[in-house]
Amino acid sequence: MEFGVFAQLFVPHAERAVDPRAEHKRIMRNVETARAADRSGFKYVWCPQHHFLDEYSHMPGPEAFLAFCAAQTSRVHLGSAIFNITPKVNKPVRIAENVALLDHLTENRFEFGTGRGSSTTEVHGFDIADINETKAMWREAITEIPKMWKDGVYSYEGTYFRVPERQVFPKPHGPSHPAMWVAAGSPPTFAEAGSMGLGAFCFSFGSPTQIAPLVKNYKDAIVDATPVGDYVNDNIMGVTNMLCMEDRDEAFRVASDMGMNYYTSLAFHWLDNIPKPKGLPEWPNKLPEPTPEAVEQLSAGGYAAIGNPDDCARSIQRWVDIGIDQVTFSPTTNTLPTDVVTSSMELFGREVIPRFDTDPVHSTTRYREAALLAMAD
Repeated sequence: MEFGVFAQLFVPHAERAVDPRAEHKRIMRNVETARAADRSGFKYVWCPQHHFLDEYSHMPGPEAFLAFCAAQTSRVHLGSAIFNITPKVNKPVRIAENVALLDHLTENRFEFGTGRGSSTTEVHGFDIADINETKAMWREAITEIPKMWKDGVYSYEGTYFRVPERQVFPKPHGPSHPAMWVAAGSPPTFAEAGSMGLGAFCFSFGSPTQIAPLVKNYKDAIVDATPVGDYVNDNIMGVTNMLCMEDRDEAFRVASDMGMNYYTSLAFHWLDNIPKPKGLPEWPNKLPEPTPEAVEQLSAGGYAAIGNPDDCARSIQRWVDIGIDQVTFSPTTNTLPTDVVTSSMELFGREVIPRFDTDPVHSTTRYREAALLAMAD
């Protein structure tokens, strides 16, 4: 099991109402989280691409944010979760160029996560009339981008984009390329990710028990994968909340007052391509925040890793048991001060990560190295 953090860039109205620099402070708070991840034993920092989603995520450019973080870290891998590769949002050639350049600038620490967007607000904002059509757009781009990294002249005449005969530069810092991933939510998408040899970001809500069938779909499909790139990235990542403190009762109390359900309500408000649970309040109504007792139950059920190091470890074991390869936390999608967030990460890194991750090498590095050996043979 490996671990990562999300730099989601949540910017709540309540902070902006009293501080004109709140957005800037939130940006830099996410940078500090990346630094904390690097020094605390986490292996990945992930960054989304979102547009127009007030409060939820003010992060439009993962290439800019991750390049800045790369210069201030040395070990952690930095990944796009996601680059939106639908051609109307990002031209595939520009994506191929940026991925290769980031591969050089990070010395092979960049991870190439992809997707198509999950919000009509975003999709329609880029003049795409039908959100369902973005699936075909993504499929066309994901199969062509790895071809652009090969030596020689590239050209393409497709449904959603075209490229005349050109050489695309730079090439990845290879000869292979960064690990490739895709955002997944529905059972067919998990199976498709596996069949294409892509790592899968499990952005579905629920407990490990509820997510287990999606993991099985992915793992069953990846056995016979035909990778779109040079190699199979057999990796499925789950996302949850984490707060690790020496005093478990204090952790439950603090978590009950950090606004995590406010952020969940925001997610379901904006991400209207994701199925909503029954009984979810309609925005602007919001989910009530849990009591400390409810937080303890959520942690025990694996919904979140909250409590002391032993509580967090028991929660993580539930993810291990269903076959998840990486758990990623969103430490800044709440109202906690930066020092509380980084202290939690440092304690989790000292006391919990070594129980589950004993390999100093990233799994994606091992897959990439194996591909190099296979190419040499």
